[in-house]
Amino acid sequence: MRVDVVIAVHSTSRPIGRAVASVLDGNGAQAGVTVVCHNITADEIAPGIAAEHRDATRLIEHHDGVHSAAGPFNAGTRAARGEFVSIMGSDDTLQPGAIDAWLDLADRTAAETVISRLVIGSAHRPVPTPPTRPWLRGLADPVADRLAYRSAPLGLVSNQARERLGLEQVEGVPVGPDVPYVTRLWVETKVAVQRRGPGYAIGEDATDRVTLTPRPIAREFAFVRHLLEQDWFAAYPQSVRDAIVVKVIRIHLFGAVFYRSDPDYWTQGERRDLQAMAERLTEAAPKVTQVLSRADRELLDGILTPSVPADELIRRAHARRRHGTPATVLTRDLRHLWRREAPPRFMAASLLTR
Repeated sequence: MRVDVVIAVHSTSRPIGRAVASVLDGNGAQAGVTVVCHNITADEIAPGIAAEHRDATRLIEHHDGVHSAAGPFNAGTRAARGEFVSIMGSDDTLQPGAIDAWLDLADRTAAETVISRLVIGSAHRPVPTPPTRPWLRGLADPVADRLAYRSAPLGLVSNQARERLGLEQVEGVPVGPDVPYVTRLWVETKVAVQRRGPGYAIGEDATDRVTLTPRPIAREFAFVRHLLEQDWFAAYPQSVRDAIVVKVIRIHLFGAVFYRSDPDYWTQGERRDLQAMAERLTEAAPKVTQVLSRADRELLDGILTPSVPADELIRRAHARRRHGTPATVLTRDLRHLWRREAPPRFMAASLLTR
């Protein structure tokens, strides 16, 4: 067995048998499964796994009383056997041949980490992250291939590399516990990106994923504060820090407004916390605002100015997602229009990734 697939499950209602079957039936003899029973007993979870899969499935328990996948995934990866570990949600599946494809890519490139191709649901809608260079062959570059846009360690991670770096997900934060973890993987290990072939399918069954639950801004961005405070982050070249921060601004900071579209949510306290986070990010990478679109800059200006009415802030968050309009394509200073993270090149790479 070269790969130990770690699946975290916290409820008997989750389709754990389907997840296990997708690994063991469709990926040859190179993988085994470790199911981490999170705040639930193994005896409760075991009946959900088909009898023919139980000998190849190890069940361990992790009880921490916390509604976060970081704890069980850490427990599972610490217990992982084999050359590589792969984590997986209990609602998700692997397409037939995915692990064989990842191993083939790792063997051909000598990669320590393989970023899986992602699709969503039964329609297999492709997820265009990371928006790599279209001609990428071999190992990826964390900046040139925009690896920061993939926030989850789905695919393969070398156990040796993980242990060398002492990597674990951040426990105690409600959102993004895997972002610091993958940041170090993308920057400090040899990474290959799967561009085609069978990959990881994100399920659409769950209605209680913790990342979809609105929460106070200060808690939402605890993982970002943790990231920015790490000595290893501060030691990265400025180009690397810029690439990470621009992604956090676009995806997490702007997303926080977009997904809180009720003006009543935005109390003075929440606006101040949002402003403080934006200030911290722009201090860490002052020049990243140059590559943002005009619509992005309008939203960022509103975040940094709490006196801007909440309904106007929300309007700007929606306006920046009207892709293809001049405001979402052009930068304020056109001298920065053709930089890697500016909209034209970024959008083109995303389209080609699809």
